[in-house]
Amino acid sequence: MLEKWFKLEEHGTTVKTEIIAGLTTFLSMAYILAVNPSILGTVMDANGVFVATAIASAFATFLMAFLANYPIGLSAGLGLNAYFAYTVCLGELAGEADPFKICLTAVFVEGIIFILLSFFKFRERLINDIPQNLKYGISAGIGLFIALIGLVGAGIVIHPESNATIVDIGSWTNPEFVLCLIGLLIIVVLVYYNVKGAVLIGILATWVLAMIAEKTGWYTGVSVFPDFSQGLQLGAIKNTAFQFNFGWAAEHMIQFIAIVFSFLYVDLFDTVGTVVGVADKAGLLDKDGKLPRVDKVFLSDAVGTVAGSCLGTSTVTSFVESGAGVAAGGRTGLTAFTTGVMFLVSLVLSPVFLAIPSFATAPALIYVGMLMIQSAAKIKFDGDLADVFGAYLAMLIMPMTYSISNGIMLAIIGWVLVKIFTKRAKEVSVVMWIIFTLFVLRILALVTNFL
Repeated sequence: MLEKWFKLEEHGTTVKTEIIAGLTTFLSMAYILAVNPSILGTVMDANGVFVATAIASAFATFLMAFLANYPIGLSAGLGLNAYFAYTVCLGELAGEADPFKICLTAVFVEGIIFILLSFFKFRERLINDIPQNLKYGISAGIGLFIALIGLVGAGIVIHPESNATIVDIGSWTNPEFVLCLIGLLIIVVLVYYNVKGAVLIGILATWVLAMIAEKTGWYTGVSVFPDFSQGLQLGAIKNTAFQFNFGWAAEHMIQFIAIVFSFLYVDLFDTVGTVVGVADKAGLLDKDGKLPRVDKVFLSDAVGTVAGSCLGTSTVTSFVESGAGVAAGGRTGLTAFTTGVMFLVSLVLSPVFLAIPSFATAPALIYVGMLMIQSAAKIKFDGDLADVFGAYLAMLIMPMTYSISNGIMLAIIGWVLVKIFTKRAKEVSVVMWIIFTLFVLRILALVTNFL
C-alpha cells in the first residue's frame, strides 16, 4: 500500500529511509512548537497557539504527503508570525480590541486567495517560468540561509555588543558553540561511512551531549531535559479556534487589504523559494527544470494556511528545514507523512520535543546548507549575463538580509532590468513581467510608508 501511495521504488528509496528522513525533518522543525507560542503568545493564548500549531502543521503536511507526494514539511512560518504579533497586533492595530482576531481573519483571506491562485495555476507558472540559472541561485542562497539559521542558533555567529562589526564569531568557551561543532563533525563522519540516518543521529547525539553538559554544570542555559510538570493543555484550543473579526475588516477595508497583501507577499515567495531549493536538492526537478505536480504542492500550502487560521495560528508555509530530511534520503510523501505524524505525537509528548535545543538541530541545518550550496556549481557563469546576475543576487541577498523573499525579489528585478537594458526585453515571459511589476509596487509601497 505504501508503494502504491508514494511510489518508493520509482524514487529509489525505502520505507526505513523515508521514516528516518521524516523524523529528521520533524526534529529540524520542532523548534517552531516552542517559538510560535512564544511569539504569538504575546497577543494570544500561548497554550492554544501550541495546540493549533501542532494540528495545523500535521494537517498541512499530510496534504503535502498525499496530494503532492513530496518530502516537504509545513508549519507556521517564521517572520510571518513575528509580523502577525509585533508589526500588526502590537503596532498597526494597537488599541483595537483583540487585534489577533483581525490578523487571523487576514490570514484566512490570504489562504483563500492562495487557493484561487492555485486553481488558476499562477504559482505553478511562476515556479516553472523562473530561468534555470536563477533556480540554482535560489537553491544555493537558501542553503546559505539555512546554514546561517543554524550558526546563529548555536551562537557561532553573533551580533557583537560593541557594534564594532555587524557580525562576529561567538565564544569558543560557549557550550552551545562547541556542542554544535561536535554534532556537525559527527554528521559529516557518519555520512562519510554511509551510515543511514546520519543527520538524525547527529541531532540526537548533540542533544545527549547537551544533557551531559547540563548535569556537569558546563551548560547553564534553559534546561534541555523534558519537563512534564505542567501536563497537557489540549483544551486551550478553544481560546484560538475560529476567532475571526470580519466586521472590522469590512469597516477598514483599505487597511485590511494592506495587511492581507503583506502576508500574501512573504508567503508566496518564501514558499516558491523553499520548494525550488528542496526540490532541486532532492532531484525532483525534471530535465527542463520544471517541478511535476507543483500545483498540488501549492494547494497543500494554501489549504494548510486556511486550516491554520481556523485553528488559531499564523500563516502555514513550506519549511526550508525540509532540506534536512532530503539530506537524510527523503524523496517522497512518506517523509512528509512521518513528519506529520510526529506533529500529532508532539501533542502528548510536547515536553520531549520542546526540550531539544536549537543548537542541537543547528548541525543538521549547517550540513544541509553545505549540500544545497552545491547548486551553485550548476550555474553557467559564462552564459546569459542576466541569469548569472540574478543567480548571484539570490545567493547574496538571502543570507545577508535573512529573507528568502528578499533574495527572490532582487534576483528577479535585477534579471528583468538587465534584460531591458541589454535590449532583450522580448525574452521576459508574461509571468516574469507580472512578478517584476508586483515587486516594484511592493518597493514603492515600502518607500511611501517610510517617507
